[in-house]
Amino acid sequence: MTTPRSPKKTTSMPIIAATTAALPAVMLSSLALAQPATALPAVQTQKIPASLAAAIQAQAQASAVPANVIPASAVAATIPAAMQPMAPAVPATYTIVRGDTISGIAARYGLNTNTVLQLNGLSANTIIYPGQQIKLSGSGAAPSAPAPAPRPAPSPAPSSAASYTVVPGDTLGGIAARHGVALSDVFNWNGLNGRSIIYPGQKIKVSAGTSAPAPAAPAPAAPARPAAPAAPALANTGSYTIKSGDTLGGIANRLGVSLSSLLSANKLSMNTIIYPGQKLAIPGAPAAPAPAPVSTPLVPSTFLGYRYPDAVVSSANANKALLNASPVPSTAQMKGIVADTARRMGVDPSLAMAFAYQESGFNQRAVSPANAIGTMQVIPSSGEWASELVGRKLNILDPYDNVTAGVAIIRALVNTSKDLPTAIAGYYQGQYSVSKHGMYDDTKAYVASILALKKNFS
Repeated sequence: MTTPRSPKKTTSMPIIAATTAALPAVMLSSLALAQPATALPAVQTQKIPASLAAAIQAQAQASAVPANVIPASAVAATIPAAMQPMAPAVPATYTIVRGDTISGIAARYGLNTNTVLQLNGLSANTIIYPGQQIKLSGSGAAPSAPAPAPRPAPSPAPSSAASYTVVPGDTLGGIAARHGVALSDVFNWNGLNGRSIIYPGQKIKVSAGTSAPAPAAPAPAAPARPAAPAAPALANTGSYTIKSGDTLGGIANRLGVSLSSLLSANKLSMNTIIYPGQKLAIPGAPAAPAPAPVSTPLVPSTFLGYRYPDAVVSSANANKALLNASPVPSTAQMKGIVADTARRMGVDPSLAMAFAYQESGFNQRAVSPANAIGTMQVIPSSGEWASELVGRKLNILDPYDNVTAGVAIIRALVNTSKDLPTAIAGYYQGQYSVSKHGMYDDTKAYVASILALKKNFS
């Protein structure tokens, strides 16, 4: 059900969409949470002093309100200060718990949601997870305030910060906020859009590459059109090999072709994920291309001497890029997730943790050439089976769903195998293959390792 160690293992079935919603993931889509109303204590009836009554009457006459109605401001003044509600003190940092949203945390401490997002370099669609720490105070966090006036049209950022190198956990919104530029400008400068995937090591332009513009001068009546820049030599090669940091828009601009023709020539769309090492056909170029430098892909095409199909390796590279660009739990947090999920699903936690350690070392970003994904190294076809076992669609790119899928498969194998070693072999070699051919030599070694690890985690 995971990374095959020999060519006997099947890796068919479609790839689970990276955008499939994952129930355990903590999302930021709920940006407005209603806060519970705090009931004020009843005001004790008391005799209003003559001076206060005169002030109330004067205010009522000025507001065209009957004199026997006490204004709210006067009533509020009679409530003892100790009985009025107080907002909790704002801590410097806050640790996410399951069910949290950024908007809910901000409201709890009387902060502005956008301020908290910007303070932590997050955007409205960033995934947060239990155990993650966010900043609530420091540079920029402040109590909620009225919405600012509309931002004027953006101008190019200073040339001193022309580009930025993406690090794990970055989002385009966070990068734009950190450099004081509009997100739309970042999209335009890099040929990206709201659905573009970024990954660590990618270079993002954070300015137009020019100094501050001079005051506008009257335009000539018939300005001469500047000559188009000469296309680089790569435009004549007939193909282009994608390098780390490339985008489709940037490639089209660099090679002097339109983005639409580049997409059409390669049967791509703006939502297509590209990865280093992938080759693109350049429309209108000669049929005999010159060799182009090849970048090392994120996931190799071979494992234990077996070469996997190009389509499988391509999907593995796409999934690896997505996981590299997403925040994932730490090793210690993944151990807790595996153990808790196993207990909840009636599986021996030591057995589940043995599989997780053997398969990935509790690394949710692990992807094999067979497109086995995440902590439990679940291939997409096995993920579909696991979804049927638990009765809901699982997204194996999500750490919680990945572990749920792996534990569900372990439980099914244990329940339908004659003994534990046979069940363990089924996870590695496939249950049908084990029943038909018996255990291969590498399968026997895998079973022995799982049983030894199980004792260590007991």
